[in-house]
Amino acid sequence: MQTTAIIRVTLALGTVLGLGRMASAQDQVTPPMPAPAEPKVQLAILLDTSSSMDGLIEQAKTQLWKVVNTFIFARQNGQMPHVEVALYEYGNDGLAAATHWIRRLQPLTRDLDKISEELFRLKTNGGQEYCGAVIRQTVADLAWDRDPNTYKAIFIAGNEPFTQGPVDPLEACKEAATKGIVVNTIHCGSEAAGISGKWRDGALAADGSFLIIDSNQAVVHLEAPQDAAIVKLNAQLNQTYLAYGKRAAEAASNQVAQDANSSSRADSGAAVQRVVSKASKNYFNSSWDLVDARKEKDFDINQVPVADLPENMRAMDEAARLAHIDAKAKERADLQQQILDLNRQRDAFVAEKRRDESKPGADTLDSAMTKTVRSQAATKGYKFE
Repeated sequence: MQTTAIIRVTLALGTVLGLGRMASAQDQVTPPMPAPAEPKVQLAILLDTSSSMDGLIEQAKTQLWKVVNTFIFARQNGQMPHVEVALYEYGNDGLAAATHWIRRLQPLTRDLDKISEELFRLKTNGGQEYCGAVIRQTVADLAWDRDPNTYKAIFIAGNEPFTQGPVDPLEACKEAATKGIVVNTIHCGSEAAGISGKWRDGALAADGSFLIIDSNQAVVHLEAPQDAAIVKLNAQLNQTYLAYGKRAAEAASNQVAQDANSSSRADSGAAVQRVVSKASKNYFNSSWDLVDARKEKDFDINQVPVADLPENMRAMDEAARLAHIDAKAKERADLQQQILDLNRQRDAFVAEKRRDESKPGADTLDSAMTKTVRSQAATKGYKFE
């Protein structure tokens, strides 16, 4: 009997210990890995706005959308990135000497309408072009992402020697490289002048590309049968925006204004490229549009004051408001898909047309930048369709 009791106690103790070990093991199970962060692309564009740079500014105004659209069909680990753009001007006598004639127009932002607005406001005027100073300020000022997989690049364009000013441009480029920021130099002139003016040396110091463009050349736009249909869908797309908040009227008005600015440069393809951008995740306006705001993790419709809602949503209850936003989101997604499908057809048509061209023209700002971002982003694991 005594032996039997000992056995029972031993078995019971073993069971308790075993359960304890099982519970302990369960407590130590590794939690599931969080979803990878959305890939990000950060581009800072530094434009010389001295007197001889009117052509460069005109190219920038019309081709912003084309550069951003480079990433619509880019994927890093299967995910499409979002693009942030910053904009600086330098070399303009209308700016302050204390800042080395440099002005930040926009920090890194997804608000592409603000970037477009600033580009269309630019005016050229005299100037001392201090490349080193504007590069150093760009590196120091902006909220550059620390993820080593983020493609971060500066594009600086100008026509005077790269070495002007109180800041050593090669040192500024090296500082950028230590933060994983590529510096691409764009000389508006001949290759020989760009090399002698040290533009190539700047690119080499920051793992970048030395580019030559004809800033006075008109951007070539090949018309395609899909162009009219793409532009026509823009009006319907705008109807899916639900402007809210303090800057609702201003932001909605600016959207229309930038549509008009692009349409005024339709010969360069700006109107088509802007609509294609608006059909992608890179045109994102959560600060004033409820459809985009609802995509944010911390979005709560109840935190939006009733007076800040669109007028037709103020009398709705919470469920009705969310249903209305979701209906607009679906409508927008359908229109965006139509635009992107048309753009695929357009790209195929244009590619076939360009095969028939006997000799390509000189690079303009858009062609130089798009080729460069594709090759450099590939080193960060991006694949392009």
